[in-house]
Amino acid sequence: MSIKVAAIIGSNRKESYNRKLVEYMKKRYADKLVIELVSINEVEMFNADIENDPPQGAIEFKNNVRNADAVLFAVPEYNFSIPGALKNAIDWLSRSGNDLVGKPTFIIGSSMGVLGSVRAQMHLREILSNPNLQPQLLPGNEVYVGAIHTKLNEQNEVTDQATIDFLDKVVNNFIEFYNKVK
Repeated sequence: MSIKVAAIIGSNRKESYNRKLVEYMKKRYADKLVIELVSINEVEMFNADIENDPPQGAIEFKNNVRNADAVLFAVPEYNFSIPGALKNAIDWLSRSGNDLVGKPTFIIGSSMGVLGSVRAQMHLREILSNPNLQPQLLPGNEVYVGAIHTKLNEQNEVTDQATIDFLDKVVNNFIEFYNKVK
């Protein structure tokens, strides 16, 4: 049985390294996970005045998350935090439906710097602790891929064996975690 994973790409950048990393994971783990990339590009700005009648982009985003078995956040780091567009999308998830509550979730992140989005992931974990979000986060498997631009070839395949081995381990840990909590 494959697990259907909504992979929320935390960047709206066309050449996002996090998108490339998730696309690599989609291919590599196709026998274990059905990873569907979920864009935040069309999610309108959250506004409490319209939360009970959300616009189409927000509805589609929420449905993609709701209909998945699990969630993967792929988060870059902007100014020591998550991008504003990702925070906006998460705000929609916390309202009218609480689509993330209890859903098995894991987080990855990459950057050209050496820390691989560590601060953004810490901030994301804090945001996700909100009672209206509270996914079941995979514990102890933080994925910080630093210097990502040196670890991808022209086909956007990860070439660094240590990174591949670690991703293999985390994905296997997530599947085990998913089977325990679901």
